[in-house]
Amino acid sequence: MKQARRVVWFILSTVVLCALLGGMYGRQVEATTGSDDSDVKANYNAFARVYDIVEANYADPIDPDETIYGEFPNSPKNGITGAIPSALRTLDPHSNFFDPRAFALLREDQEAKYYGVGMQIVTVPGKMGKLVTYVQKPIPGSPAFRAGLRAGDIVSTVDGKPTEGLSVAQVAEMLKGPKGTKVHVTVIREGYEQPLEFDIIRDEISPQSVDDAFFLRPNIGYIHIAKFDENTDDGLSQALHNLNEKSLQGLVLDLRDNPGGLLPEAVEVSDHFLEKGQLIVYHSGRHSKEKPYYAQHGDDGNEYPMVVLIDRMTASAAEIVTGALQDHDRALVLGEPSFGKGLVQTVYQLSEHTGLALTTAHYYTPSGRLIQRDYENVSLYDYYYHPELTKPDHPQVRLTDGGREVYGGGGITPDVEVPDPKLNPAQETLMQHNAFFDFAKYYLGIHKTIPRDFEVTDNVLDDFKQFLVKQKIPLSDVNMTANLDFVKNHIQVELVHVMFGLAESDKIKMATDPLVVKGLESMPQAKELMAKAKRYVASKTTR
Repeated sequence: MKQARRVVWFILSTVVLCALLGGMYGRQVEATTGSDDSDVKANYNAFARVYDIVEANYADPIDPDETIYGEFPNSPKNGITGAIPSALRTLDPHSNFFDPRAFALLREDQEAKYYGVGMQIVTVPGKMGKLVTYVQKPIPGSPAFRAGLRAGDIVSTVDGKPTEGLSVAQVAEMLKGPKGTKVHVTVIREGYEQPLEFDIIRDEISPQSVDDAFFLRPNIGYIHIAKFDENTDDGLSQALHNLNEKSLQGLVLDLRDNPGGLLPEAVEVSDHFLEKGQLIVYHSGRHSKEKPYYAQHGDDGNEYPMVVLIDRMTASAAEIVTGALQDHDRALVLGEPSFGKGLVQTVYQLSEHTGLALTTAHYYTPSGRLIQRDYENVSLYDYYYHPELTKPDHPQVRLTDGGREVYGGGGITPDVEVPDPKLNPAQETLMQHNAFFDFAKYYLGIHKTIPRDFEVTDNVLDDFKQFLVKQKIPLSDVNMTANLDFVKNHIQVELVHVMFGLAESDKIKMATDPLVVKGLESMPQAKELMAKAKRYVASKTTR
């Protein structure tokens, strides 16, 4: 029972702002039930009677909030489940209750803005066992980025208050504040004898959901969408403008690790690439009549071939986009079968700044495929972290516009399955020891800077070998030679990441990413897919 309770609060804290966000339909003020539902009323009265007895006779004082809502991760009792969360667990994996803290984070994530310094932070156990806060990445263009903070910096104090032992949420709260106010941040940077001091002026922070947009080859664009928030459609429009959409000869749309987000944004993104009037998605439920969503504006005649990349953590709103483009033969889908989250959550705001995300309908792709995979007889942990355990073998078969078979009932099955490449033992050792990122900090601590066109020379490799010896990370000369391209690429990516930010390092990383490379090779196939679909549709209309 304790383990199950731990799983509940763990899922709430880590997945509520990820997979659970996907496909949220909107906010409602209240929910109603039929007045003639005698069973519900009887059970409600029974619960009220039990609670009255407990409150009147229990040996210790009763905290109503704890009993009804439960204790959450920041509470002393560490995740004890209350009546409402326990009841919701019997429905499905995505109906959830939000305490005030979780509800505020939900809205902040949906609105995609807050006031602060603009950097992602992470806490890890330090040498003495206490939590230490690292800068994971400054958001490009943010106050933290402009001030010169780097990935790998240790945040030691905020406004003179030590951060050691504090959680990510606690340090994040210290960094946030009203727009225009100053926060003093002290960081420890490898290679520097003294701590570095930064006075940062807080500003509105709008993390970019469309976080990468660049050319892989002349006139072949690459766009990565990290999630679907209130700024995604605008971000995509800007990205396509920067890529000069009218001249594109191909586009790789990367939706890997995208947990989803807001339904309207998924519809708008799909609208960019489909013809006006084409169905994008529809949903229906027991008390929710079928509601379709169509492309309102259309692709403005842009018919460049597209490849969409997905993996097993591509979920919900990202699956809506993928399913629509696949069903209309607009894009060739590559990668792994997606997560399979096709339940519509309507968010009801409750009293005292709490909220309820309740599943009210199911999503279906234009061909009628159910996106949601089976969640019966599987633990919450396995559902979220081992989705392959509940993947059925093509439970639904439907046809695309061009007459191709596609499969539903378990996420989106790609047209070309490309499994995530596995690391060999030597590569695994380097990654487990975080060797490349730590070396990047070490190298820049000595050399202070690198040029944007930095390349890994023999001297840099010698420094890396010496670093591995100092850190007691085993790597033989034979394994170094056998994995030389892997090593050089990861050194370059991490050094550029630390020095110039993630957007710059992604350009290097994607150039050798196996699935991206496969996507480029598959562009002619994607072009032929569109042509065949048009011929097929034309042949049907002329009969």
